[in-house]
Amino acid sequence: MGQDAFMESFSSTVGVFQYKIYLLLLGTCSGLKVVVPSHTVHGIRGQALYLPVHYGFHTPASDIQIIWLFERRHTMPKYVLGSVNKSVVPDLEYQQKFTMRPPNASLLINPLQSTDEGNYIVKVNIQGNGTLSVSQKIQVTVDDPVTKPVVQIQPSSGAVEYVGNVTLTCLVDGGTRLAYQWLKNGRPVHTSSTISFSPQNNVLHIAPVTKEDIGNYSCLVKNAVSEMESDIIMPTIYYGPYGLRVNSDRGLKVGEVFTVDIGEAILFDCSADSYPPNTYSWIQRTDNTTYVIKHGPRLKVVSEKVARKTTDYVCCAYNNVTGRQDETRFTVIITSVGLEKLAQKGKSLSPLASITGISLFLIISMCLLFLWRKYQPCKGRSNLEKSQKQNTEKHEHFQATRMLWKTSEYMNSLLFQKLLQFPGCPVGLFQPLLVHQGRTCPVQFMKLFSTSLPNSKTLWSELSWKSRALE
Repeated sequence: MGQDAFMESFSSTVGVFQYKIYLLLLGTCSGLKVVVPSHTVHGIRGQALYLPVHYGFHTPASDIQIIWLFERRHTMPKYVLGSVNKSVVPDLEYQQKFTMRPPNASLLINPLQSTDEGNYIVKVNIQGNGTLSVSQKIQVTVDDPVTKPVVQIQPSSGAVEYVGNVTLTCLVDGGTRLAYQWLKNGRPVHTSSTISFSPQNNVLHIAPVTKEDIGNYSCLVKNAVSEMESDIIMPTIYYGPYGLRVNSDRGLKVGEVFTVDIGEAILFDCSADSYPPNTYSWIQRTDNTTYVIKHGPRLKVVSEKVARKTTDYVCCAYNNVTGRQDETRFTVIITSVGLEKLAQKGKSLSPLASITGISLFLIISMCLLFLWRKYQPCKGRSNLEKSQKQNTEKHEHFQATRMLWKTSEYMNSLLFQKLLQFPGCPVGLFQPLLVHQGRTCPVQFMKLFSTSLPNSKTLWSELSWKSRALE
């Protein structure tokens, strides 16, 4: 055969082959259908790979032919295995690697090697009244499973917020066609103004670090046949202090002012978010001067030991690694319980005022009655009757005056006992007290009773006191 005839025959063969490839990609013909579960199958190197194929037809068939072809990238397809009805005709080069059991068109590859990666073409021919031909293509990839990755961190000693940088590197010993993904607290990490990745995504770089970068980091590595995740690692980031605040175990807090009753002790606690933990100092301000009174996160203030009723304090938090500090100010006001008791006693004077009003009303009524009886005109009476009347009036005058005195004495004593005694003194325990010219004096009552009859003394009373300063 000449060269021209060979070229013509080759061109004709290639044209027929290309047409058959077109029918193969179509995957169906009138009365014949070939189905594959997936057009891409991922295999593991060293293990067996099964390529399932299903076909069906609706016309009578005398012969069924199945052909498998294999093509690598940029190469022509090669025959690897075929069958007519139940007779298998393998290619001698691949007879130990490929297995098929007709009329089943599925193919078994065992063991799978990296050189077996490529496209596998299955063609089914049905011979009956005519010839029906349908084919399908399956792409096979071969990979090694991923081994567990390990994450390395630099610097291992940690970094200071807004100053230092952190680099995380993901290392994997085994696996092919690896894809890297970084996770923080179980969620993917994305590029930002401070976060960047290497071209292969196996290195995560944070510059500079902030408090928000603290978390549980891990590296997820996967390929088509497996995936593995590294152990969790937490970068050490030094930050703070943030959110400095002062709390107390008791006392009323209004803004930055704490009120405490006399005799009570209050415990203050100073806290702030920081790593490493802060060192705390308590500062007291007095007369425009400040001095440290204690170190540590807690301060106890005993109201009885505070010289002033209003005292200013400062809690200072300092981070020894970041070199930053923060402080918060507050005021403690000591309140008097005695003043509250006086206010309560003031409320108890209302019943006493009622008693005083009633007593004054009785005294005035008796005085009016006495005056009316004394100056009532006596008409048509004899001298004896007038004499008897005068004696009777004198006696009544004595009784009325005596009653008036006793009532006044009782009211005065009651008023002195209730109003003039010092707070805290039980009623009746001490003599009534009176403040005179800045000194406290016990009051003494001296009284004498008499009638206005002949040879009698006039009714009188005397109020006197002795000056005596109470201790």
